Amino acid sequence: MKYICPLLVVEDMKRSRNFYCQVLKCQVIADFGTNITFAGSFSLQTKDSWAGFINKEPKDISFNGKDSELYFEEEDLDVFLTHLQSFANIEYLHQVVEHPWGQRVIRFFDPDHHIIEVGEDMSVVCRRFLQQGMTVDQVTERTMYPRSFVESCIKSK
Repeated sequence: MKYICPLLVVEDMKRSRNFYCQVLKCQVIADFGTNITFAGSFSLQTKDSWAGFINKEPKDISFNGKDSELYFEEEDLDVFLTHLQSFANIEYLHQVVEHPWGQRVIRFFDPDHHIIEVGEDMSVVCRRFLQQGMTVDQVTERTMYPRSFVESCIKSK
């Protein structure tokens, strides 16, 4: 068996496609009209066609569950945050927070209220800590990443 990708159900494909392409700069790799797949392996499916696949009525499909998210990482979170501010209609779950392991993240909603998380690439977090003077062991302890990963961040500067 081979896992392929998550699929999100959406009300309006054009609106959702525009959101993912413009806000998150995702690239469509397959477009079947009622279903599209993005590079990075996730898909969108229209509510009406999804309801048909699972033998339900469109009214039986609900949104805003807050029980899952799509997770993205960004090498330069500050540049992304500036980009995100250019979209006036973004609804935020929360502004930037820094988790105990040092990664800064922001969470917001797509047009159908699916949660989107964009966090700093963890190699960036490790390099930031190293540049602040932390030792490899301290970075390993703080981030919970293996020493080999932290050391690889030194080499990728």
